[in-house]
Amino acid sequence: MCLAVPSKIIGIQDLNATVEVYGAQRSVSLLLMPHDAKIGDFVLVHAGFAIQKVDEEAAEEALKYIKQLLDETDEHL
Repeated sequence: MCLAVPSKIIGIQDLNATVEVYGAQRSVSLLLMPHDAKIGDFVLVHAGFAIQKVDEEAAEEALKYIKQLLDETDEHL
């Protein structure tokens, strides 16, 4: 199963972006983005690539469900 995680772009240099999700930062490639991305945009990240822009409301909702799933998983470990 694959999961693309909504992440907020906090920096861009050439074709790479620094994204943040749940306080963690990582570098991702923008090579697969069909449109220009800018700082402040939310993008779906999969396997080190930003693959699509998403609006902030959709990103926040998806992150809420991912966090809920992670919290429930932690309770069972």
